Amino acid sequence: MFAVGRVRRWGLWVAAIVCLTALAFGSRAELSLDELKAKVANASVGDRPPVCLEISERQIGAAGRFFELGDPEQAKNALNDVSAFAELARDYSIQTQKHQKNSEIKIRKLTRKLSDMKHLVAHDDQELVQSTIDKLDKVRDDLLISMFPKVGKK
Repeated sequence: MFAVGRVRRWGLWVAAIVCLTALAFGSRAELSLDELKAKVANASVGDRPPVCLEISERQIGAAGRFFELGDPEQAKNALNDVSAFAELARDYSIQTQKHQKNSEIKIRKLTRKLSDMKHLVAHDDQELVQSTIDKLDKVRDDLLISMFPKVGKK
């Protein structure tokens, strides 16, 4: 009987810890796009690049959904946000010399997503997606030049 009581008590402790952990990590609701945009404005300059890139990533998903729904105008607005917030992330990371490597990696991933999207959208919309890809490539180039300034000079 003594061992059974210990096992039950141990099980209750484990269950309590699991529940508290789930509450701590699972209760944090995902911020809306408007909340993220407000977070960019209120964050310190050094903390802005990851938030800007999260907005860009979400807007790529939104653009894909808009293309699927046949709403290229909304998709265009979302793609404009993608490039605008990627450019902001570049500017903030170069200014503060923080998050440059992670920003470049994230922008490379965003470019891949857009390349995949380009093959799925209507022919008329491919130019819009390619334009956004070109802007992101320029952003990546700027980050790489900032991180490795002597490589390009010989």
